[in-house]
Amino acid sequence: FSAAIAITEQPVSVSVPVGYSFTLRCRAEGRTSLQYQWFCQHQSVCHPIPGATKQDLPITAQQTQLYTCRINDLYKNAIFSDWVKVEVHQCVARGLPPQLWRGEPVIVLNPTEQRVEVGKPLQLQCAAMGIPAPSYQWYQNGNLLEHQKKKKLWITHAKVSDSGTYLCCASNSHGEHWTNAVDIHIGETLPPAEHLQLCRLVFPLATGKIALLVGNNRYQHHPNLMAPVTDVFELSLLLEQLGFQVVSLLD
Repeated sequence: FSAAIAITEQPVSVSVPVGYSFTLRCRAEGRTSLQYQWFCQHQSVCHPIPGATKQDLPITAQQTQLYTCRINDLYKNAIFSDWVKVEVHQCVARGLPPQLWRGEPVIVLNPTEQRVEVGKPLQLQCAAMGIPAPSYQWYQNGNLLEHQKKKKLWITHAKVSDSGTYLCCASNSHGEHWTNAVDIHIGETLPPAEHLQLCRLVFPLATGKIALLVGNNRYQHHPNLMAPVTDVFELSLLLEQLGFQVVSLLD
């Protein structure tokens, strides 16, 4: 009969760097004294945490895991708290989180600029640390995207209208932080054969190579060359050996 116990404070999910120490909290009220037991789940295996029998569970983050707390009274009534996720970031830039971090969102992964063919999937990704774990909201050209509220933005079949500037806002009870803005280009991509055909139409294949050589005996703002005529003649011979048609001029 679970109504005999009421949870007054649920634990909250967090997103922290590896090695960070924090505490999960759970509070409940009942008709008798209450007993607590914390559980964790990793890779679909759930097991009680030895010695974790208090309202607070101190944790030093090592790997991403799920946690819940079971509360029972002396009449064998029991209730479980919400499952919460402890997300652990293994690689975080130096200096993050800030020294006096209060749990406000800190961006650890920004989305990147992409060029995507029409009809192909578009995926953008960001990540932020925070206590509680931040919620996410994506924007395109400053407009809120109603159904894009996760770390990963996913569009199965990209359209030209999906082009634009994207950024994401990570927020929790301590504040908000925005990712960098990135430009996304969605366009048609021609098959190789059609692309080659288009190149031939726009850039006709060369049918000859022509070199224009100019020798100058009189410069206004440069010392005169020693033998420009001889230089042009010798260079013409070299170019002709390479298959060029040579036009040489003087002054």
